[in-house]
Amino acid sequence: MLNEHRLRREIVGEMHLRRWPPITPPMSIVQILRVGPSEGLPPFRGGPAFAAEPGQRHMQGILADGLLFTWERHSEATTLTVFASPDAPLLPEARAWAESAPGEVLRATLIDIESDAAAASARMAQFEVDPAELVCCDFGGGARLSSDFRIKDEGYGRLVVAAGQLGPVDLARAVQSLQELGNYRNMALLGLPVARAVWGKLDAAEEELRAFGRKLDSDEVSDNDLLDSLCAMSLELGTIAADTRYRLSATAAYARLVDERLATLNPVAIPGFASLADFTQRRFYPAIRTCETVVRRQQELAERSAQLTSLLRTRIETRIEDQNAQLLKSLESATQTQLRLQHLVEGFSTVAITYYAVSLLAYLSGGLSLFGVHVEHDLFAALVIVPVFIMLYVYLRRERHRLGAD
Repeated sequence: MLNEHRLRREIVGEMHLRRWPPITPPMSIVQILRVGPSEGLPPFRGGPAFAAEPGQRHMQGILADGLLFTWERHSEATTLTVFASPDAPLLPEARAWAESAPGEVLRATLIDIESDAAAASARMAQFEVDPAELVCCDFGGGARLSSDFRIKDEGYGRLVVAAGQLGPVDLARAVQSLQELGNYRNMALLGLPVARAVWGKLDAAEEELRAFGRKLDSDEVSDNDLLDSLCAMSLELGTIAADTRYRLSATAAYARLVDERLATLNPVAIPGFASLADFTQRRFYPAIRTCETVVRRQQELAERSAQLTSLLRTRIETRIEDQNAQLLKSLESATQTQLRLQHLVEGFSTVAITYYAVSLLAYLSGGLSLFGVHVEHDLFAALVIVPVFIMLYVYLRRERHRLGAD
């Protein structure tokens, strides 16, 4: 018995989940792409509901005779696809059932699969299509697509596909890739309104940053006020980026998937008609470039704001350092002045202490007469003044040096 990893069967099964059933013309396909939460599908004709298990991303089954369906959950959308022969009696009910599923419809497509180009042209002629907008090309190695990619009155886009020489499995793979291209294209274009909405804000932010740059060269506004304004601007740019990051990042990811599907389909142009590649390049890529430009502008403006803030902070710090240096210099000058005054006071103190010491000694000399020793007071005072002064001066100087060393 193999000791399997708990995710082995899930990740291997993932490689087979998204495959459509084989398509044999003629066939009608209804596919609806929805955004929003969806935990399953409603019941069909009073039968049981098709509930998705927690974490389940794919479901398929049979609605009735000749009616198949597949359901898939993507990161932020779900697709429901119904396969039926054109004359299936329950096809209208199956279509109504698909329309009743939960979620907001982002793309709804009715696909007619015909056996050859003649049948496809006859089918396409039944719809109102402006020839100038008709996209017609070969794709997937032999199938032919015809569509104007417009939403019709019934709320669906119409695609007509001629199977050509493709077998049921290859045809299913090609049409599935075609639908994935369209679905990813619509998901990617969700970022365009977001990009357009913030474009004006980025213009205003860019002009404000230019004004900040000019103010840095003048003294009209204080540095602190400029710094507060720049911080507010940086916060606003950060808020814009946070509000748009998910949607624009998703747009970039979906655009890469569109490129991959387009390369897989390898559309071949038919003279006189626009090809799928032409349609995508002319209408899709300009929108994607707009979104990319918004992302790039956000990054550039954030960098410029950070640079201006850094320059302003550096200037403020330099000024503070200069002020601190001047303050230290003034403190040093005051300290030196105080030291000189202290030395002067010490000199005066030495004189005063000498005076009192000599006076005390003079009084002591007066007491010697009691012991029969006669001392001339004035002479005695004159003799001891200098020694006492020198002794006091040396003592005080030594004590000052000792305290300074401590």
